[in-house]
Amino acid sequence: MNRFLLRKGFNGIALWPFVILRKKEMKTDKRMLNHERIHILQQAELLVVFFYIWYGAEFFVRWFQYKNKYVAYRNISFEREAYANEKDLDYCKRRSFFGFIGYI
Repeated sequence: MNRFLLRKGFNGIALWPFVILRKKEMKTDKRMLNHERIHILQQAELLVVFFYIWYGAEFFVRWFQYKNKYVAYRNISFEREAYANEKDLDYCKRRSFFGFIGYI
């Protein structure tokens, strides 16, 4: 099932309230789990459905802006926040509400 949910090159996805990983061994990757945990918080803040609407809309704006899907993905505010803080394992504890706004 994981291979159907995860595009090539992606190892995990947060689908509130779950984190889906490509391989079982990834359960020990604290950095990646923290990245996905940040997405879970973002999704909860936006009542899940609004997260996906915003995510999709911002992806298309960034794709138009950069003309490259991967660059567009990396520049979505939710991804920018998650990538910038994935190594900080205490980030979720002190993260401000709507913290992704600072990454738009």
